[in-house]
Amino acid sequence: MFAHWLSSKKKKPLPEKTVPASASIPLFSTIQENIAYTQQTLGYSTDLIVREFNFYAITEPIAILYTDGLVNATVVNDFIMRSIMTETMEVDPEKDPYDMLLSHALTIGEIKQVTDMKAMLQHILSGDTVILLGGSSVGLAAATKGWKDRGVTETSVETVVRGPRESFSESMRTNTALIRRKIKDPNLWVESMVVGSVTQTDVAIMYVKGIANDALVTEVRNRLNQIQIDGIFESSNIEELIQDEIWTPFPTVYNSERPDVIAIELVQGKVAILVDGTPFVLIAPALFGSFLKASEDYYHRVDISTLVRMLRYAGFLIALLAPSLYVAITTFHQEMLPTQLLISLAAQREGIPFPAFIEALLMELTFEILREAALRMPRSIGSALSFVGTLVIGQAAVEAGIVSAAMVIVVSITAISSFVFPSYDLSNAIRILRFPLMALAASFGLFGILAGLLGLILHMNSLQSFGVPYLSPFAPLELDKQKDALFRLPFQMLFSRTSSVRSGNVVKKGSKKSFKP
Repeated sequence: MFAHWLSSKKKKPLPEKTVPASASIPLFSTIQENIAYTQQTLGYSTDLIVREFNFYAITEPIAILYTDGLVNATVVNDFIMRSIMTETMEVDPEKDPYDMLLSHALTIGEIKQVTDMKAMLQHILSGDTVILLGGSSVGLAAATKGWKDRGVTETSVETVVRGPRESFSESMRTNTALIRRKIKDPNLWVESMVVGSVTQTDVAIMYVKGIANDALVTEVRNRLNQIQIDGIFESSNIEELIQDEIWTPFPTVYNSERPDVIAIELVQGKVAILVDGTPFVLIAPALFGSFLKASEDYYHRVDISTLVRMLRYAGFLIALLAPSLYVAITTFHQEMLPTQLLISLAAQREGIPFPAFIEALLMELTFEILREAALRMPRSIGSALSFVGTLVIGQAAVEAGIVSAAMVIVVSITAISSFVFPSYDLSNAIRILRFPLMALAASFGLFGILAGLLGLILHMNSLQSFGVPYLSPFAPLELDKQKDALFRLPFQMLFSRTSSVRSGNVVKKGSKKSFKP
């Protein structure tokens, strides 16, 4: 009996003539049919707002449809509803109602014509307001997007001492506006598309026409158009789907939440990919050297910028090799250490029950667990957790005889060095590669480390990012592009673009000298 009662309470099924929302069918000629179709397709969702009008000056009824929470209510009330109610009272009744709405009544800046149901639903679910006129199979979509967003705030990931403090937000139009504030060139072009059959996520590509290579722009556009997936929720989904190589720990697409970083890359001839709903903008192509550069390098003097950049390369080697070198030297190559240091290490390791490799593995795993816990915990607790983990646990492990004091120092230096990179993605790659190098060091000593480094270099040399060698301009070596690679020359000497992306506009500013692309 209960099952019979429950089945009787269900909504009536859709009529057989109803077409799925994905089909492109024209609008019906009557408002009632269009409203019924929209309500049925959206499952009678309560956030769909439908408002109908009737005026003596217009013989046909008018209806507006929008999604509550996605529109700016002030814009809908003042520039659509009030405009229709007031402006239509003084209009000649013999005038065409559609032309009257389009050219006389509506005071919205952006209005598009809608001729099919799929486009109408897309506009409604994107924050636009659709205006339907009885007796017309063409509707109007007014731009009324106005949902709440985080706004432009200071970046919390890519912090700088000197430079702009603003960062991207989750609104794609806000992000494009921030980039246009940096680059006011009319050749800065924006192309929009929709990716994701279910989420219908707005994606845009930005590039400077005449600087970016046309072949690169075409390649980026083709890869985005070839994406066949239900949903895109973050730019990392796009990054994974368009990258050249999947099975590699190294990132081949750069991302940043700083408008100045994206502007610098665009001027160098690269292409930016913006995804609605995320503050992280992608840059293609991305080379290995890009992950060791920071926007602050161009805001300080050349000597300081060069020194800091070289420190990042040194930190990369320390974060990658420090635990492996400690394991290899203490296990196989003790003769390489000074006598006093060797005696000190032997005294520290006296009573340690584990070999150097197990000792390093335990410390690295403990640190990784503490770092992940500090990231996931609330900020007020995370800072206390990191303090307890670095001081109390480390000191207790040494006093308990589980690890030596030298190992704690090595792991601490390794952890500090892994935080000097401007890009968090490169830090993740080093976290992955550190463990196999430690295993090679424990098995074969320095020969194992050299073999691992050789394989790593060969792997990096085989990578490409949108057709550009990943290690460029170091491999293949391009001397004309070394002016902004390992070090940075003064701006007075940077006449030509140092990007490895081949573009038609190579010279950055006027000079009597000629530069080859």
